[in-house]
Amino acid sequence: MDQNMTEKEQATALIEEYAKLQRIKTAQDKDSEVDYQIKITKAKLEALGIVTEDLDK
Repeated sequence: MDQNMTEKEQATALIEEYAKLQRIKTAQDKDSEVDYQIKITKAKLEALGIVTEDLDK
């Protein structure tokens, strides 16, 4: 976590991460859910100007 984040921002980020993991865990089609989470995360990173090409496996 970024040390410049407030406690409330850190808590919010961790709650969001927990919710994502729960969605994956309970998804009937786990591969599709993982693909969806990756797609959303890439969009967020790219919106911040972070290139994601080198992160892909």
